[in-house]
Amino acid sequence: MPSDLRSTPKPLVVEVGPLPRRGITALTVETPTSTRFARIDPTRPPARWKTPEFILYGIIFVVVVPIMVWVPVTLSQYDNPNYPLYAHRLSWGWIAGRKIDNSDSQYRSFRNNIPSLIFLSAAFLASGRLFEFFRPEARSDKLQRTSFLAKFSILVLFGLHGTSALKVLAIMGLNYLGGKLLAGTRIAPFATWVFNLSVLFLNEAYSGYHFSSLHPSLGFMDNISGFYPRWHVNFNITMLRLISFNMDRHWAHVKAGSEDTGQTLNEKQRTTVPLAAEDYSFQNYLAYSLYTPLYIAGPIMTFNDFLWQLRRPLEIKKSSVLNYAIRFLSCFLTMELILHFMYVVAIKDTAAWRGDSPFELSMIGFWNLIIVWLKLLIPWRFFRLWALMDGMDPPENMIRCMANNYSPLGFWRSWHRSYNLWIVRYIYIPLGGTKNALLSIVVVFTFVALWHDLSLGLLAWGWLVSIFITPELAARYFLPASKYGDKPWYRHVCALGGVVNILTMMTANLIGFAIGVDGVKYLLEQLLGSWQGLRFMLGACVCLFVAVQVMFEYREEEMRRGIFRRC
Repeated sequence: MPSDLRSTPKPLVVEVGPLPRRGITALTVETPTSTRFARIDPTRPPARWKTPEFILYGIIFVVVVPIMVWVPVTLSQYDNPNYPLYAHRLSWGWIAGRKIDNSDSQYRSFRNNIPSLIFLSAAFLASGRLFEFFRPEARSDKLQRTSFLAKFSILVLFGLHGTSALKVLAIMGLNYLGGKLLAGTRIAPFATWVFNLSVLFLNEAYSGYHFSSLHPSLGFMDNISGFYPRWHVNFNITMLRLISFNMDRHWAHVKAGSEDTGQTLNEKQRTTVPLAAEDYSFQNYLAYSLYTPLYIAGPIMTFNDFLWQLRRPLEIKKSSVLNYAIRFLSCFLTMELILHFMYVVAIKDTAAWRGDSPFELSMIGFWNLIIVWLKLLIPWRFFRLWALMDGMDPPENMIRCMANNYSPLGFWRSWHRSYNLWIVRYIYIPLGGTKNALLSIVVVFTFVALWHDLSLGLLAWGWLVSIFITPELAARYFLPASKYGDKPWYRHVCALGGVVNILTMMTANLIGFAIGVDGVKYLLEQLLGSWQGLRFMLGACVCLFVAVQVMFEYREEEMRRGIFRRC
């Protein structure tokens, strides 16, 4: 789109002075870098919200969106013919006497453990305050906290994984030792990547290893499993931190990166400005890699960013933390309502869609994607809120709602954003970035797919995303906004491109994270194999065209208010 293809209007710098009220744009969460505030830009085109075109779009929204909600609710009623096929996957709920679809194992593990996580976060924060009480110097010098963070995190590690914590610490020790010996040499990056990717594959191949395989007498250690025995599943995130530490230390040795000016560093500078050699210590390595608020699920921070925030603490306003807590609670309650009134996960898992119309099938797929978005967003915001309360500001993982994306490139910048930033720093730029865009994208999404899960479905997802990004890259080249942006037809052509993008992104994500290859094949057969399905697809494309136009205008509204994003 217009907002994506257009060159950046002005340098994205923070200006001193009053900022405009955000209005409707306050619905989108603020971030330090993807949101840059400046004064109101008078060169932006006037708002279109009250034009006849957008009044028509508004009428369509008022009619269509409630129907999109009503259809899955209807499919989730007790008198629906397919209800007996998935009823066994439902649990007793707490809203309006309804049952709840708590059948998604990933979200269920988080939802059922919220009380324990709240207790752990309270214990962590209280222990941190006690540490600063008995060590007053830690209040002014936050680097003093690394000893507390390392010790507390190791205790939590043993509580989570039992004796398997020894496996985690052994891998971390080998990674640290190898990185220390090779830092500054040409083979350091290669060795770091080979070691960590090998560990990733071996963890999966040997199911996290067993002490009994070393010697039968050690079998008793396998029974001390902790609260979260499958440590190797969670280790994927830890692996990213191990690579970050080694690469940041290597680049510090070869003097790569920006120079420290002694001033307050922004988020990008905290990532690229190297630290002193003594800061890459084993204690700091442990404190970073096992940092309790972010250990389980992220968001992901680079080592440099983590330690710079300890060396030069940020001022995080209590009002900002409170607003973020309200956002988290709102998202959690929204998820509760969806799970109580839309049993689309259970319908998807039991293939209880026989006899459903193309529209009903599409809504099952759409709301499954919404649930995928929420089931990731809610834990990430919980853990980020925990870190904010500890004075640490990790990247926001989800910028926009899943349904507020029309660009594959923009979508991946705002979806799992901390992972995207990590990939850009440690894979995309080292591979050449835009100079080798296609190769970089294929390698990136192959890595992303295999990192998530060593499965054919996710590998197919990664390659599909790589293919589906190509048309947008071509559109940027052949229809640059700098040349055609002022043409009256340009916005509408871009909206058509946005429709194609949305359809392809939904297809790829349904394959990777929802109904799989077979489910998408059945869905496409129903949508494209009959006149009823084709009529629905035509109507759906019209609605998507309207939605993309609204997304364009929402982004224009942000820019009119001095807010510039890359997604």
